Amino acid sequence: MVTEVSHSKKSSESEEYEDMDLTSKVYKLVVEHGKDGILQSLIWKDLSLTSRDGSRLAIRLEKRGMVKRERILESGRWTYKLTPLRLPVQIDSIEQAPCVTCKVEEKCSPLGVISPYTCNLLSGWVLEEYTRKSSS
Repeated sequence: MVTEVSHSKKSSESEEYEDMDLTSKVYKLVVEHGKDGILQSLIWKDLSLTSRDGSRLAIRLEKRGMVKRERILESGRWTYKLTPLRLPVQIDSIEQAPCVTCKVEEKCSPLGVISPYTCNLLSGWVLEEYTRKSSS
């Protein structure tokens, strides 16, 4: 009897790991499509999931606050579009920050004479990045 219980426990842990792995895969696909989102039916096809299993994973991500599920009419059929609520930070945006190569960076502090609040290089870079992101 003890063997059955531990086998059952291992089995449920293995299933949970598989679910977590699939949940991660679904989220990764949603994030890859960015703010345009992706139809959940495309995810199910890509991951070879049944619509039932796929829907459960999407609902799980929605409950965790990771995706938005929006009911839409696509080609005469109702389906859901999944979009990420938060996109991962892209490092390319900070690679060009002037602070990385600043000659007086060691003297810079919030209360110092040289400050991120008054730095013209930093202000210019932030505005340039904002403009670039807004236009894309």
